[in-house]
Amino acid sequence: MNRALSSLLKSLLVATLAVSSLATAAAPAVPAKADAAKGATLYDSGDSARGLPACVSCHGAAGNSTIGANPKLSAQIEAYTYKQLVDFTTPNRQNPIMSAYSKMLSDDDKRNVAAYLGNQTAKQGAAKNKDSVELGKKIYRGGIAGTGVAACASCHGANGNGIPAQFPRLAGQHQEYTVAQLVAFKSGTRKNSVQMTTLSKRMSDDEMKAVADYIAGLK
Repeated sequence: MNRALSSLLKSLLVATLAVSSLATAAAPAVPAKADAAKGATLYDSGDSARGLPACVSCHGAAGNSTIGANPKLSAQIEAYTYKQLVDFTTPNRQNPIMSAYSKMLSDDDKRNVAAYLGNQTAKQGAAKNKDSVELGKKIYRGGIAGTGVAACASCHGANGNGIPAQFPRLAGQHQEYTVAQLVAFKSGTRKNSVQMTTLSKRMSDDEMKAVADYIAGLK
């Protein structure tokens, strides 16, 4: 083999190895499969070694919160719960308790807790205000044509079960919590959904309360 050919082959080999190394370095890491059993332990007992309190103290057994200000997390779409835990570590969604807590969780912790909650059975909620529930029903199913508010059902489903990996489950959620989130989107203190920020700004306080009450009774 002449020197020119040998040199060419060596150059090609070096180039091939370089491209292979770059491709390997650029390949995204595949997250480990979520472990719902570990998520259950963290949810119910926390982790004293890391100073992590148990989620159950605020969000109730199996995610069925009994406190109006704290959301029900049971049966929530796994990808959505994970995303919110990530968002709490960013300026887009700040909460004194949840932001501090989420920053203490590893990525695997977030995935595991989300997997556990997604497998739980949600308890039925109930609408409370019979005078406004029909308005809430109209908004949820048909939107508000006059102000350009889309029907909630178009993203969250007719029964409030959401669309996996895109829009959260709302069925049975506490009225107080739903209203608080709509207000947060409207005021700009919660910034992690362009759609919800836009829509909430087109709603009155009474409309928010009505649709939140209707949502509470969905199942």
